[in-house]
Amino acid sequence: MTEDLINNKDIYFPSYLGSNDKLITLLNRASQTLCDWFSNSNKNGPLPFDENFKCIMPEKDGNSAEDLFSEIESLLNNSFNPVHPGSLAHLDPPPLVFSILGDLIAAGLNNNLLAYELSPSVTLLEESLCKWFAMKLGFKDSSGGIAASGGTLSNLNALIAARNNAGLGSNPNSVLLVSEDAHSSFIKCIRIMGLNDTNLVKIKTDNQGRMDINNLRKSLDKCLTENKKIFAIVATLGTTVRGAIDPIKEISDICKKRKIWLHIDGSIGGIFAVTSIPIEGLNNICQANSITINPQKIIGITKTSSLLLVSDINALKNAFSTGLPYISSIEDTTNRGELGIQGSRPAEVIKLWLGLRFLGLDGIEDILKSSIKRKEFFIENISKNKFEIYSGPLHIVSFLPKGLTTKDSDFWTQAKVNELMKNNFMLSRPKFKGKYYLRVVMGNYNTKYSHIEELLRFLETYQ
Repeated sequence: MTEDLINNKDIYFPSYLGSNDKLITLLNRASQTLCDWFSNSNKNGPLPFDENFKCIMPEKDGNSAEDLFSEIESLLNNSFNPVHPGSLAHLDPPPLVFSILGDLIAAGLNNNLLAYELSPSVTLLEESLCKWFAMKLGFKDSSGGIAASGGTLSNLNALIAARNNAGLGSNPNSVLLVSEDAHSSFIKCIRIMGLNDTNLVKIKTDNQGRMDINNLRKSLDKCLTENKKIFAIVATLGTTVRGAIDPIKEISDICKKRKIWLHIDGSIGGIFAVTSIPIEGLNNICQANSITINPQKIIGITKTSSLLLVSDINALKNAFSTGLPYISSIEDTTNRGELGIQGSRPAEVIKLWLGLRFLGLDGIEDILKSSIKRKEFFIENISKNKFEIYSGPLHIVSFLPKGLTTKDSDFWTQAKVNELMKNNFMLSRPKFKGKYYLRVVMGNYNTKYSHIEELLRFLETYQ
């Protein structure tokens, strides 16, 4: 009977009549297949060694459920597995269980956050959740925000709003100031905005990886003498390689005095600001005009989950509103497609909402504190005599044996990554200050101290 249900091709869409038993059968089987993959992750490792996955394209006749589930299993078995405790290379933690359910509900709803009439409950949910985050950060009642597909797009939305606020339009003399350790997405943003790399002014960092305030002041003065029009300064709340936090208070004071838009790229560290965890450098983020937060990077909200929060929601309305003449509107409700670049968007905010509701503030804090403790345990136990270590207040550490040349760092890190992978530990090798380093991100809730001790033994052994 089950075989007939899942192989009968007369099921294309959910039914508005009856119980949808066929869909339930398919969903149950898909859930079991996914959970089996999770359960076998310790055996299979963070990355598959078999790279023979074949992408079979649609043919004239559709495939049976058996064929498709076989291909789903092959897809899973050839995928990166963030659930494995050795998955420590990137900001990609295991998925939170209620966030997985949120993805399912969002897919089933198939609502469109372009407009209220296409997503009435979800529109109000996203608006309310963005306001909740903004108020937790210390913004005023005029604040709000918009969800987007990743931090790059959130940052781009912020910069477009900043340039529009400055009245610079497509002025070729417009410039953006960022730390030299800021995320590479800002290079993309500048290019998308019709500017070139010279319009991106990079500020030097100090020995803690933070934006150098004296160099910032000098660069600002130089921009003025060269008739460059500054539309924003970006402070980074958690750099990619070492998790450093720029001196936000000093930067915000400069921005306030010079009337420059302050954007904070908090893609990595911004989520810490909604907790009571004492993270050095988090003070004064409420002085920013905008901030990007990516809950997907540490608390396990399934991709994608990024928020742009602004101190004044009118900044987004002024930058992106078109009137949407083909969409009906209701009073006192803004169509979400009028607040950012994206038009049609899925109801992804559901997985963030469910995840946060499930965790509560205490659960969020537990996940974040555990990541800091794992980072501290790693730093406490790695040999300070053998390694130069770069880290900050957050959960990221980059390291390299002392005294290696640029060429040697390339060879050592590549060999080490390969050796560690054979032992089911996945680390990344970013290029930083002219050399390659190994980077470990301690945001995997499945990683225990025993796993870290095992990793450290491999690092000591493979010198």
